[in-house]
Amino acid sequence: MRFVEESGLWSTGPAPAPVPLTAVLEVAGAVLSWPVDRPAADVHLAFTDPARADWLWRVVGERGHDAIARALEAAAGDPVDVGEVTFDAAALEPLRRLALGHWLRRWWPASSRDGIAELDPAILAGELALLTTAAEAYFADDTFDSDVAELLRPHVAVLDAQAALGDPRIGEIARACAELAEDIGAAGVVPVAPARVGRRDDYALVAGADRTGTAASGIAAGVTSVSWAAVPAGIFDAAEDTVDWRVVSAGGVVSVVVRAELGGPHSPAGIAVGVTAGEIGGSGSLDDTGAATIPLLDRLGGPVPEPVAWNRDWRDTTVTVGGGATETAQERERVRAMVRDRLRRPGRDAFLAEILAAEADY
Repeated sequence: MRFVEESGLWSTGPAPAPVPLTAVLEVAGAVLSWPVDRPAADVHLAFTDPARADWLWRVVGERGHDAIARALEAAAGDPVDVGEVTFDAAALEPLRRLALGHWLRRWWPASSRDGIAELDPAILAGELALLTTAAEAYFADDTFDSDVAELLRPHVAVLDAQAALGDPRIGEIARACAELAEDIGAAGVVPVAPARVGRRDDYALVAGADRTGTAASGIAAGVTSVSWAAVPAGIFDAAEDTVDWRVVSAGGVVSVVVRAELGGPHSPAGIAVGVTAGEIGGSGSLDDTGAATIPLLDRLGGPVPEPVAWNRDWRDTTVTVGGGATETAQERERVRAMVRDRLRRPGRDAFLAEILAAEADY
């Protein structure tokens, strides 16, 4: 095993995959990550504080733990080889699955247009809470991924309501989560109506909707995609080309009307939108319907005259939603391919939330 130092952190090498394709788990003193579409790949380990990673012996053995600790303590910035130390894949598997579960919460590309079902957030949160409790030896410190109470609090009553519908698999999770919530003081939240699992028929009209109506009017029009890493989860449909934009003139003001296709339970209100077209541009934010109207300004900060708008070539227009593009369309398609495969053939690491989505017959 070999460690290298980058930005002050010791790790086992470069990150295994781009962000949307990587499942990450923060444990005490370290961050573990795996490529989600290559489940047999080796773990990537990056220490945030090697001295606090007192769980390390569980995955590399006591001798391996001692060898790594001594080598990093004596290191002076050069790569460190700790010899024949290897990870125990069986010991790491519960952590890989926990990392995968957090990835499902953050990156699952639910899309009515693509026919990718949403995952039930209460069931997934319950499963993650139970897995996190079983792995508590790895969370001696408070970490981003170890707050079981935060995971459970919004969902305990929802799980109880869903369990009453009669699925024994949900009932088992609900009972275990109720006991856990009682132990950690996360019970007592007012019930919320259980989430309904949709079926393919629910999305037939959406998937086939006519998206050419607004493009036919105005000065210019186009479509673009939302970068997943640039926006919070649970807001937008995760398909490509879900953002329509249209250059219009009203009352002598040239603006771009932007509308993003929504696909989750959360509001898009306040999410930034930027428009650039050469030296012309503007910025604004979405309202709670996913729309924004952005007046265009020239390079001096003045309004764009309507004749200029009609006479320019708008093919260089870029519309960004959120923090801007970070991953590529090809990387997003890799995620969709992996997700579709998991829905078609749920594996041993599948979560009940995935199995229920697959059974919903999308």
